[in-house]
Amino acid sequence: MPQVPQTFDALAVRAWCGLALDALGRAREEIDAINVYPVADGDTGTNLYLTLESAATAVEAVFAGHEAGGGGDPGRPTLADAVRAMAHGALIGARGNSGTILAQLLRGMAQVLAGDDAPAHADGTGLGLALRHAADSARQAVAHPVEGTVLTVASAAADAAGAADGDCGAVARAAYEGACTALAETPDRLDVLRQAGVVDAGGRGLVTVLAALVESLTGETPRGPAARGPGPHPRAEAAHTVAAPCADDDAPPRPGGPAFEVIYLLEAEDAAVARLRERLDALGDSLVVVGGDGLWNVHVHVDDAGAAVEAGVEAGRPYRIRITHFGAGDAHAPGAERTPAERVQRAVVAVVPGEGLAGLYTEAGATAVLARPGEPPASGELVQAVRRAHAREVVLLPNDAELRHTAAAAAEQVRAEGVRVALIPTRSAVQGIAALAVHEPERRFDEDVVAMTSAAGATRYAEVTVAERQSWTMAGICQAGDVLGLVDGDVAVIGQDLTETALAVLDRMLAAGGELVTLVVGDGAPESVAERLQTRVREAYLAVDTVVHHGGRQGSVLLIGVE
Repeated sequence: MPQVPQTFDALAVRAWCGLALDALGRAREEIDAINVYPVADGDTGTNLYLTLESAATAVEAVFAGHEAGGGGDPGRPTLADAVRAMAHGALIGARGNSGTILAQLLRGMAQVLAGDDAPAHADGTGLGLALRHAADSARQAVAHPVEGTVLTVASAAADAAGAADGDCGAVARAAYEGACTALAETPDRLDVLRQAGVVDAGGRGLVTVLAALVESLTGETPRGPAARGPGPHPRAEAAHTVAAPCADDDAPPRPGGPAFEVIYLLEAEDAAVARLRERLDALGDSLVVVGGDGLWNVHVHVDDAGAAVEAGVEAGRPYRIRITHFGAGDAHAPGAERTPAERVQRAVVAVVPGEGLAGLYTEAGATAVLARPGEPPASGELVQAVRRAHAREVVLLPNDAELRHTAAAAAEQVRAEGVRVALIPTRSAVQGIAALAVHEPERRFDEDVVAMTSAAGATRYAEVTVAERQSWTMAGICQAGDVLGLVDGDVAVIGQDLTETALAVLDRMLAAGGELVTLVVGDGAPESVAERLQTRVREAYLAVDTVVHHGGRQGSVLLIGVE
């Protein structure tokens, strides 16, 4: 094992994130199984894992930047750099109620450890103060805090850490032990947990994260807590038969609850967020708003998902909007047993760059993972998509050369779960469209994969985009605002007019022949560009067909595929 840090510094943050991610990966299914509050939807462990994966990725990016000479001390960011990255990564990647609260816990720590006078490393006292502020800020982020949840566990951890003497390892161990004690008592504080015979899932996840903190600072792995409580129903499966109570601790449990979970990132001022909290609190429950400095993560359960999004639009700029329908007779239905559906034989899971293409892929029977500009999916997201497809055999289409390793990691993880996965290295969504067009689920798996791979490989791809900055390219030096035409990943044309550049790219691609041109038009493209390109194909290239799709808000203004 690497040398154990004696204080809490950037290396300790990095080690903590890695160890916590591994631990949550191992505990994810157990935590999902005991998830009964606030909604028995069986995803708390998964949401915590995806949130922490985003945090760990951000920390690794900071280290990579310094190792490349981007910082004053190559290879060694400061503690402030690391904890800010950790908190920001968690904020933008937060999933579900539990993940959103974890993001605020990490942000609360960062506010103490990355202040203006923050030292290069924190001692035991500093770590204790960070844990205290984390627990307090998380509680403040929840509209109606409930005891017996992760908030209780976090507060107990902070109390124990504040009473501890010694170095960071001693403080972390005290926090972990205090959290374990509070976790064991959660069924006594929340009836829904006692009835199900389990401890709080979010609290169980936090204890796992704190155990990783102990290991990162001492080199010792503390013994994990039990997931089950002393209730009359010892089977964790009973978690899915209990109705979710209201967020208000003083109100009786309702027989049902809101139908939708709405999550989005929001760019907004503090005053607008205060008004947003009031409006969303009136619309639903399980309201958690975390963040600050102009960027927020909003989570709420509502019946009117549109109204929740509209409230965000009024407050600022919402994006990365995720709306999940709990489903009739599912998470909120008392006594509704979750019977897993029979696995289908084969499914296709594809990463797509825009909402329009997501709809197209979904209509074609694929499970789509939306990748918005600058927000590539993590491997955990791809793993979840494969699980959601619920198939014995899965064809995975990353549709981006930079996602190949991420997709490979996801494929390895689900193979370990007994799913047969084939990764086709598609580098563009138009190659994925070509592969999906020849997909035949009734064919033998190997034959289907070969046919899809051949179709993708026979499709040349191009994109037309706008340069954000001056840079050197294969076609020469471009300036910010220039229109770039990329063919098979390399810049081939630099122009000033988007339509003329797109025509030049199309001519280059069809010079070698082709039978079908696929155009995927983004929101930023001129209305006439598709018509101009179709006219060029019709007049200059006989026997070549053209298909046009609308991609919505995607990274490139235009995608072109030639088969």
